[in-house]
Amino acid sequence: MRDPLRGRRILVVEDEMMVAMMLQDMLDDLGCLVVGPAASVDEALSMIKMQPLEAAVLDVNLSGQMSYPVADALIAHDVPFVFSTGYASNRLQEGYRAFPALQKPYHVSELRDALMEVCATAISRAARAPSPATTDVAA
Repeated sequence: MRDPLRGRRILVVEDEMMVAMMLQDMLDDLGCLVVGPAASVDEALSMIKMQPLEAAVLDVNLSGQMSYPVADALIAHDVPFVFSTGYASNRLQEGYRAFPALQKPYHVSELRDALMEVCATAISRAARAPSPATTDVAA
């Protein structure tokens, strides 16, 4: 059976270099193609515009700047993501608490499970969307 994460392009948004390197290693072990890491909101927003992505792991606090604008851009581009945070998930801003969040430090199995969940949800949502070929167009 094919690993569902193998070959997926995953954006890493993390400002702590050691954490970013460990996350890259975990994603490599899962067979993912790592994009980044982006260490700032601006860098992450640029990467979202420039590269096709299939998911992202998004640190909530990037050197004191909250990463919610990055989450919004990912949502706008239909890219599923998982928050990564040292905070309790109930400390996320109100509108973002419904998104999956990994509590640092986390194990590779927790990362795999979270990414598989968000990717499966995105695939399921895309499968339910009407295709342009089957949508009626008024003349």
